[in-house]
Order: sequence, then structure tokens, then C-alpha cells
Amino acid sequence: MNMFDYNSEKVIIVEGTSDKRKVKDIIREPVEIICTNGTISVTKLDELIDELFDKDVYILVDADDAGEKLRKQFKREMPEAAHLYIDKMYREVATAPVHHLATVLLGANIDVYTEFLDRG
Repeated sequence: MNMFDYNSEKVIIVEGTSDKRKVKDIIREPVEIICTNGTISVTKLDELIDELFDKDVYILVDADDAGEKLRKQFKREMPEAAHLYIDKMYREVATAPVHHLATVLLGANIDVYTEFLDRG
């Protein structure tokens, strides 16, 4: 598979189910969204690494201590994953405005519904 294969599978890793629901509503292309439910064990992370070996992985976690801790873990264990950041003022993915999330996702070349790009 080369980098121009647009059928490559994309996976977004989020913390909670409310994050998953919110992101899922914004995205227009088939993307698998995986919840860590806040923390992830080394065993579970190892399984994920094997499972996601040939996929485009994006990490979208809260801009708080727990999210940063999780992000560090992914940076160490899955260095090839892309990290998406929400503005620190929103703190949580679930409470960030949809237009902000849509912009962040679009910036990572993830297809979003354009109505979410409007600020209102």
C-alpha cells in the first residue's frame, strides 16, 4: 500500500463515548473511532498496536492532565500516530464546539460535513 492509496483505513482514538459520538457526527468518511475510556493498559495498548499496524491512526484526547498522560503513552508506543489537538480553552473533546473539532479534523485531511465548519 502506498501513501496515495485513499482507501487506507483511518482510526481516531478518543477517551470517552461522548467524545466518540461527537466526532462520529462530524466526520463524513468511514473512520473507525476507538474509545480508551480514559486510561489504557499496556496489554490493551499492545493489542491496539498490532491491530492498527497498517492504518492511519489519529489521537484526539482532552487537553487536560489525563489526556496528556494518555497522549504521552501513545507517543511512546505508537510514534507513527498523528496527534490532533483541541484548543486548551475547551479542555475536553466532548465540550469543544463542533466547528472547532471539524476544523481540527479537516486539518488532518479527515473529511467532515461542511455545515460543521460554520461557527453557528
